[in-house]
Amino acid sequence: MPSIITITLNPAIDKTTSVEALVPDKKMKCAEPFFAAGGGGVNVARAIKKLGGEAISIYLAGGYSGNFFGQLLKKESVKSFVIGIEGHTRENLTVFEKKSKRQYRFGMPGPMVSEKEWKELLVLLEKIDDVSFIIASGSVPEGVPEDIYASISKIAKKKNAKFIVDTSGNALKHAVNEGAYLLKPNLAELSSLVGKEWIDENQITEAAKEILSKGKTQALVVSMGEKGAIILTSDETMRISPPLVERKSTVGAGDSMVAGIVISLSKGKSLLEAAKYGVACGTAATMNPGTELCRLEDAERLYAEMRS
Repeated sequence: MPSIITITLNPAIDKTTSVEALVPDKKMKCAEPFFAAGGGGVNVARAIKKLGGEAISIYLAGGYSGNFFGQLLKKESVKSFVIGIEGHTRENLTVFEKKSKRQYRFGMPGPMVSEKEWKELLVLLEKIDDVSFIIASGSVPEGVPEDIYASISKIAKKKNAKFIVDTSGNALKHAVNEGAYLLKPNLAELSSLVGKEWIDENQITEAAKEILSKGKTQALVVSMGEKGAIILTSDETMRISPPLVERKSTVGAGDSMVAGIVISLSKGKSLLEAAKYGVACGTAATMNPGTELCRLEDAERLYAEMRS
């Protein structure tokens, strides 16, 4: 199978727990927490592993939380290269309120990263040979330049690797300007790319074509949550609707979608079929609580339903 590398600049320990009800100024008794190594690229690598593939996760981490993060990833047998930093790896919290059946997600800021540290990641990436896919996913922490994904795009071009980007804000804009094989924006991110506060579903094709017309991006998969996704290339547009499932958590659904797309492409599937499998994987992730991501059996079953 072609080699796959994921890049995570701002990983996080994802802590998940539940309470009966959220009440201000009161100490609430929480259920035993579940811990997982998280962050965009790390989650993609974890999901690829769950889907029967292999990916190498490159990430920045530091402090006692960084050490624990590495232990969590090792338990899942995900191959990785860690770039040590002085700051502490962040910790995020997801709380499920039983009374309302609502999920609350608390995202913490990432650590400051020095120029020496983020440049070390680029040097490492340059040294890795025989790369077919490079996935850059997640936010950019303080200290890392906003055009970091553009720099990774240049490295991908040198290696003739397909570069896939899932991020937001100025980091996404820089990646688009440099070029990528595939972008996976949601509606808010797509709106920002074309300079609008918001676009509705009827404007997706027009907005995506505006980006594709620049000739630096080959395809977009616009994710729309429980409504599925729209895949667009210069000459093809297709909406992919997922099967109905009982949704327990949306954490990691987008990362599971990216994992499904990449593992399908690595097996020689067409971009359309890869996108369908990606939607199946993203939907499968919502069936599981907390940060469990997708399960192979669920993804395969949903994919079969979508093809029937």
